[in-house]
Amino acid sequence: MDEPKKILIVEDDADCRLILIHRLRKLGRFDIREAANGQQAIDAVHADPPNLIFMDDRMPVMDGWEATKRIRDMDGSGDVRIIALAGGTMAGEKQKALASGCDDYLTKPIMDPDLVRQTLQRWLY
Repeated sequence: MDEPKKILIVEDDADCRLILIHRLRKLGRFDIREAANGQQAIDAVHADPPNLIFMDDRMPVMDGWEATKRIRDMDGSGDVRIIALAGGTMAGEKQKALASGCDDYLTKPIMDPDLVRQTLQRWLY
């Protein structure tokens, strides 16, 4: 039996994390981990790199764009897929996410389960 793919959800809002966890659990068997800020994300990647990260943009301690840049600077992080999560209210957010090293961009809240499924198919399999 294959090991479940490791997914790290980096989001300071506990409700947003729970919504995404719920969506993921309906789509398959994953090793889901959580972080509430960018520094925790960096620490989690150092400890055991995930296959995919959902990265919020605005968080305390360190924002998602800075955390993404630092993760991309780590040895061996090239295989980690990072999906930006943002409110989508600011012009240029998608470009900013991609410029920081994110592979894709989703707007929050993620209410459409098909969007999560499509994202996993595109970047995890």
